[in-house]
Parts: sequence; structure tokens; C-alpha cells
Amino acid sequence: MILTDYYRFERVAQKAKHRMDCTASTESYPEFENRRTTKVQRETEKRDAIKIGDLIIYWVAPDSHMRADRKRKADRSITIKGDNLSSVYNWQREGDSWFAYGDVKGTTDALLFIYHVEEANSVIQAGAVVEIFVARGKSNECNALCNLYSDGELDEEMEALRKQVTKTVTEPEKP
Repeated sequence: MILTDYYRFERVAQKAKHRMDCTASTESYPEFENRRTTKVQRETEKRDAIKIGDLIIYWVAPDSHMRADRKRKADRSITIKGDNLSSVYNWQREGDSWFAYGDVKGTTDALLFIYHVEEANSVIQAGAVVEIFVARGKSNECNALCNLYSDGELDEEMEALRKQVTKTVTEPEKP
């Protein structure tokens, strides 16, 4: 198997413009699991609540102050707890969704992003979904992963990982 882990993030936050909450996962990738929240944040007038154990990413356009000498410019980036986890490269349309790739900062792991994200005025709209598939040790093969996905050769692996979800959250808990 090439793909090893699965995480599904959805826009369920009411106030944060770029926040996406993990609503389903295999809970098996340490780089994500080690970043789950460890303290409660109460909802305020300007902030959404955060519970212990939540996993939240921010799906953002890269800042304009990023280094200009980079070999490739990212289309988006994902951050967790204020740290850039991965840049997102090479957006391509596949049917009614988009896909892209990235790698996890500080590792040799590749990420394959499948997403249904609608943006208006740089705000992610409700119902947006990003699925992240991890391919451990494959960061040098990101383009090959995209080609395999385009050719439908990862469909069975992706479906198998979706079935391994250990916890699914479909709606945020009410306080």
C-alpha cells in the first residue's frame, strides 16, 4: 500500500475564515495526532470553541512575505497551531473536485489533497471539505502520486482508508 493514513477536514467553524476541523480520521499519523488540542478554548464573540482532542488546520493562501528565492511557489498552505505543516502545490481539477500534493515539513512523507473548497473573498465557505491522504516516506514521489490518483490507481487504497476511520464527527457539539 502506498497510502498509509487518512484525515478529513470540513468547514464547520462559524467565525474563523480559514479554519477546518477534522471530522474523520484513521488517527494514525503522529505528525497530526501530536498536534491535537490539549486545552479548552471557550467560544467568544469572535472565536469558535475548541475542545480537548480537536484537530484543526487552517487552509490559507501563502503570505506575500514568503522568501522569494524558493524554487516553487505554493498555491496554499496548511498550518496547525501556528506552524506551517505543508505547502499545497499543483492544483488540478478532477471531476467535481480538485487535487494537489505537498509534503510534511521535517519528514519524508507526502500528502495528497482531495478537496471541495469554495472561497468567496478569501473566506472558505460552509461545507468545504479537504481530504488528506498520507504516503509515508514518499515525499520525493509527489508527482507520481498525483499521476496515480489521476489514473484511478489509488481509488481502492483511498476507499480502504476511508473505511478504517476510527472516529467520525459530523457536527460540532453544542455548548
